[in-house]
Amino acid sequence: MSERVLVIGSGGREHALAWKFAQSPHVQQVLVAPGNAGTANCGKISNSEVSVNNHSILAQYCKDHKVGLVVVGPEVPLAAGMVDDLTAAGVLCFGPSARAAQLEASKSFSKAFMDRHNIPTARWSSFTDPQQACAYIRDADFPALVVKASGLAAGKGVIVAQDKDEACQAVLDIMKDKAFGSAGETVVVEELLDGQEVSCLCFSDGVTVAPMPPAQDHKRLLDGDMGPNTGGMGAYCPTPQVSDELLQEISRSVLQKTVDGMREEGAPYVGVLYAGLMLTAQGPRVLEFNCRFGDPECQVLLPLLQSDLYEVCMQTLRCELDSASVQWLQDCAAVTVVMASGGYPNAYRKGLEISGLSQASEMGVQVFHAGTALKEGGGVITSGGRVLTVTAVRPTLESALQSANEGVGAISFPDAVYRRDIGHRAITYLTHTRGLTYKDSGVDIAAGNRLVDIIKPLAKATSRPGCNADLGGFAGLFDLKAAGFTDPILVSGTDGVGTKLKIAQECGVHSTLGQDLVAMCVNDVLAQGAEPLFFLDYFSCGRLDVNVAASVIGGIADACQMAGCALLGGETAEMPGVYPPGEYDLAGFCVGAVERSALLPRLKDISEGDLLLGVSSSGIHSNGFSLVRTILERSGLNISSPAPFGRPGQTIGDVLLTPTKIYSRVLQPVLRSGAVKAFAHITGGGLLENIPRVLPADLTADLDACRWRIPPVFSWLQQQGGVCEQEFCRTFNCGLGAVLVVSKADAQRVLRLLQAHEESWIIGSLTHRHPGAESVVVRNLERSLRAGPDCSPDTGVLRNGSAAADQNSRRRTRVAVLISGSGTNLQALMDQARKPSSSAEIVLVISNRPGVMGLKRAALAGIQTRVVDHKLYGSRAEFDGTIDKVLEEFSVELVCLAGFMRILTGPFVRKWSGKMLNIHPSLLPSFKGVNAQKQALQAGVRVTGCSVHFVAEDVDAGAIVVQEAVPVLVTDSEESLSERIREAEHRAFPAALELVSSGAVKLRDDGHIVWSTRETH
Repeated sequence: MSERVLVIGSGGREHALAWKFAQSPHVQQVLVAPGNAGTANCGKISNSEVSVNNHSILAQYCKDHKVGLVVVGPEVPLAAGMVDDLTAAGVLCFGPSARAAQLEASKSFSKAFMDRHNIPTARWSSFTDPQQACAYIRDADFPALVVKASGLAAGKGVIVAQDKDEACQAVLDIMKDKAFGSAGETVVVEELLDGQEVSCLCFSDGVTVAPMPPAQDHKRLLDGDMGPNTGGMGAYCPTPQVSDELLQEISRSVLQKTVDGMREEGAPYVGVLYAGLMLTAQGPRVLEFNCRFGDPECQVLLPLLQSDLYEVCMQTLRCELDSASVQWLQDCAAVTVVMASGGYPNAYRKGLEISGLSQASEMGVQVFHAGTALKEGGGVITSGGRVLTVTAVRPTLESALQSANEGVGAISFPDAVYRRDIGHRAITYLTHTRGLTYKDSGVDIAAGNRLVDIIKPLAKATSRPGCNADLGGFAGLFDLKAAGFTDPILVSGTDGVGTKLKIAQECGVHSTLGQDLVAMCVNDVLAQGAEPLFFLDYFSCGRLDVNVAASVIGGIADACQMAGCALLGGETAEMPGVYPPGEYDLAGFCVGAVERSALLPRLKDISEGDLLLGVSSSGIHSNGFSLVRTILERSGLNISSPAPFGRPGQTIGDVLLTPTKIYSRVLQPVLRSGAVKAFAHITGGGLLENIPRVLPADLTADLDACRWRIPPVFSWLQQQGGVCEQEFCRTFNCGLGAVLVVSKADAQRVLRLLQAHEESWIIGSLTHRHPGAESVVVRNLERSLRAGPDCSPDTGVLRNGSAAADQNSRRRTRVAVLISGSGTNLQALMDQARKPSSSAEIVLVISNRPGVMGLKRAALAGIQTRVVDHKLYGSRAEFDGTIDKVLEEFSVELVCLAGFMRILTGPFVRKWSGKMLNIHPSLLPSFKGVNAQKQALQAGVRVTGCSVHFVAEDVDAGAIVVQEAVPVLVTDSEESLSERIREAEHRAFPAALELVSSGAVKLRDDGHIVWSTRETH
């Protein structure tokens, strides 16, 4: 679904943001308030006259105009709490909260924060008395020559003095003469550092940082860094003075530390974080923080951003940066030159006509407007100090500067001021001669070492009995005896992910490929009845991008944990000239073991009449993508197009990159039961070539495609490609990731075990194969593909008379969740309700507090939200009555309390008796009320846990539905015990939700539970 984005601001930064958002296929329109001449009616971009100072009016405007995302450009509205107010009103807004924006809004807060969290910065002190400030300047044993207004001063509130007298005069100008107004009521005096200034920015989701390439601003008005300080006269990116190693260090010691510190202090930093740094001989030191994109840094960063800015912002707001990979253009540079009004940064004329804009655009440069306005009758005039920025992106810094200067030369207005030497420090740095290195040939050993440092802890986390998964040796070791085997046979498998790689590289999404790679190898090993033990990967590329490689290998490590195998080692090969820029290849290798007596397939046991059980795939998995890409090309669509299949809001790329399912955790218990005679992994070769691998030559697999659910992507592929049934079955899995062979007697028992974890069906049986007959017959495939996914699978009698499981679809119970805070249990409930097999549908989330994280979680999941603020009601009864009306409005049938911190009245509880669940962090009836974990520790019990119960009028007294025990460790603190109980809650609450919503558990009138006797599948 295409969104409407509103950008707040009127400068060159905001024009650049609007320009970049307009490139996204997810964005239908970009509004800019108030905007400038460059953002007025330019394609998708137009200006809005909505008031940005009245946040209530702004929020209503966003709702009336269906604005899906607000992005705040300047610092003043951030410091004024615009993000807080819009979020509380239910409007999605990108940027830090007012508390987090203190990093820029108060330099004294910022400096004290850096001291608290050991973030490197200059020595400093803050003052509200000018005499004390001057005494500090004169007595300091270091050059205390930098004087800053503590508040917001439009980027101009910093004076770098030449001596102590000038510094004292700056204090008097700021504090007594009010040179920067109220921003100078407090001044910060700090040490003058020696070195080069650079700007290092990142996206932050409150937990993870995604660094941007380093940039350098030019503050002085004139060439050679002469003249007065300004808001910025130009910038370039990237800065060669900041090596990859140094950027990694800055990311760790400054950006990540800052984000971690803000989270620890209760003000999670979400948005763009800007660190202005001085590169000193002692290492980088923070000069200041900004809480948004810099201007003009934004105008060189966004032209280099390869990823979709809208997608990056949404990943940031969803706290998904740990699994995202923000991509930037490589092997090129961007330069922007600011054209300012004569007299700037002091008094200047306005209303001067600007010419040459179209000629500049024809030269292949991008002109971003700042202080411009439309002239009555046509044309563009000046209306501010910094008027325009002209940006060029070229292969080298020198050529980018030349093109930007040429673009500036084509534009004119009276008394225009601009610099011609942007990037001069970098050009000087690059012209220094030095000897050749291995890196000059295209192989970056340091980058490879950084990658190893990143993935070592990821691999270590996959340790299991038999292997500690320590990387760094010449080879990996595995102890079969320690893993519990007595008479094992080793089983190995190797595979890649095919041309699914091309889709991932086009989308810039790399983290899911790891699961594809592991699944393809592990599922093959599993098909022999083996337990996967360890995994090795091979990652090859032309030029190593550490972020991309870490994302891929991080996904491999996560998938190894899912599969229960250790990531024992791997190889990263950087081969310049072999692969084009941005491309890489993957291969995986898995080793498993199986006791000799349990080896599959058991060909001698397989006989006519045995049944075939199918386990659902997640979609295409990792085979057939060459055909998929050909069909996609012929359809006229691309990976960014809205998917004609899949969930609302998904692109074609999103659906195609759905990871391959790993079946080891689900199938190993079933395989160990001895009931499975054979297991076919439906991989390359589809149904027709994989099932015969596990069958005797005299048997045919007779499948009925009406008996399983086929994902909609397959229907679309068949219709668009006109692929015949035979070719389709030989290429794709058609919705089945695994096929098991079992006897009739064991079929129902095995099916129930499978359905507890995955959608599964009885899909056919084995029949005698006549000479010359096909080894696999798939009936009704075309009919099922035409019917689509809404058609329920046939669970009636098979052709050979065998009965299938009863899988009649049931109506889902409408559920509301009441919250007061972050909503971690809410997330677990939403994850459960998303499962196709769930009996629950969450239709509403209500919070008694505005702006909490739980509301964001629900909104991002597409669930309706309401805020019923208890502070606005005169009594509990009035508050409860309002909640009751909202529940009735949404026809809610079941209520879940997930961290809802209000006591409900008796009438409300009685009305919803048997239809309201709560969770408590103890094994009730022990430790009722608050501080249950503390009570458990004080009582010295060895076991506690959590209880999901029906809500009764007495506190924590209702009938218990589900309990899960958690051991109390001798080393436990209240915090560590709470964390483990929380993990148990995330399992117990969804289980209870399913029991009650499915009707398996009901509350009798006498307050006791009755369990339904009917069997559910």
